[in-house]
Amino acid sequence: MFRLNLFVLMVAAILTTGCSKKIMTLEERLASLPADTLFRIKADTTFSEAWEIRLRQPVDHRNPDGPQFTQQVFLYYAGADRPVVVETEGYGARGGRNELASILNANLIRIEHRYFEESTPDPVDWKYLTTWQAATDHHRIIELFKPVFRGRWATTGISKGGQTVMFHRYYYPDDVDVSVPYVAPLNFGPEDSRMEPFFENVGTAECRDRVFRFQKMAYEKFDTLYPMFLEMADSRGWTFTRVGGPEIAYEMTVLEYEFAFWQWGNVSCDSIPLEGNNEQIFRHMTSVSPPRYFSDQDLEYFEPFFYQAMTEIGYYGYDFDKFGDLIRHAGDGEEPEFQFSAPPGLDYVYDYEFGEKVSEFIKHDAKNFIFIYGENDPWSASAADPGNNKKCLKIVKKDGAHGTRIGTLPDEQKNLVMTKLQEWMKFEVNH
Repeated sequence: MFRLNLFVLMVAAILTTGCSKKIMTLEERLASLPADTLFRIKADTTFSEAWEIRLRQPVDHRNPDGPQFTQQVFLYYAGADRPVVVETEGYGARGGRNELASILNANLIRIEHRYFEESTPDPVDWKYLTTWQAATDHHRIIELFKPVFRGRWATTGISKGGQTVMFHRYYYPDDVDVSVPYVAPLNFGPEDSRMEPFFENVGTAECRDRVFRFQKMAYEKFDTLYPMFLEMADSRGWTFTRVGGPEIAYEMTVLEYEFAFWQWGNVSCDSIPLEGNNEQIFRHMTSVSPPRYFSDQDLEYFEPFFYQAMTEIGYYGYDFDKFGDLIRHAGDGEEPEFQFSAPPGLDYVYDYEFGEKVSEFIKHDAKNFIFIYGENDPWSASAADPGNNKKCLKIVKKDGAHGTRIGTLPDEQKNLVMTKLQEWMKFEVNH
């Protein structure tokens, strides 16, 4: 492990202040970064070297001299003349390949989202977890590395990471040349109303009916399946205090089944075990809709996401009415459905104007966006809509799910994406 001396870093950062526009080598940039730690990591053959960086960021960018936190950043270096792809994670950051960077033979900068994993301020002050603060994290990192690279820049991200791509460009439209958000919703509320009509029309009528009948059966078999649910939870160490108890968690798991079934598209309609035995029914239900989603253990990790969902970026709710009296424990209260998942003890006020503002930006001012969605993915119900904006491209894969990527598109759509990438990035792409 190769660590840079913190004192050397601080001195170098002072010496290079005001020189951000100067062409720098990668070594010069790394030596001058405001980082607590920086060390080499293993790079695959696509890159000549790779680095893991703990970059110091202001908790509040409006107060740069105030408290700081370290943000985890991964840099995979392919060459100063190559394009740069910035992957804006919506959660924690991991290693691994990036589709867009592979297509463009590009450098890759992967950024962990603030308030997740290694990038969590101490103490946590939730009011600084906003889309603007996160976008400014990304803006600052891009500005730090701009002097090193002479190629064009692109941002990309998947799902919530794709949301961060949209939000970053909304606040900083000129930071990069191209943006490719995958399966990224643009929600208009903490329970986006576009979900209900989506579920009334997704797939075929026969498949929708099988999904509903399976959920109905899971409620009718509560007395048989619930003890199996408790046994699974006990063996995995799951508790369900925040959701309101294991009975509610079971019923919410059944409600979530519909969303999860269509989101991931991993299970065929014909395989739904309407005639199965209890073990088959339970195994199928929990494989499609894992109960851990409502466990205290999972919710602790996802608290930052749900804070954002309840304040700016939105989420979805459930249709309780169609199951009538079969739902005996869970209820559709006055608060948004998933507010129990957000940090407790806070007052939540949702900014309904934010999503509309981003939508207007995408329809009128955004340029060089490629939006990629799967038709059957519920998040396509709240997809970004470029409207008549000819500077943006929206691709929807027929019958596609949340795993839709450029590489999974049919040839006609894939070629359209590749043509736009080559035109906008002014760089040869790997087909």
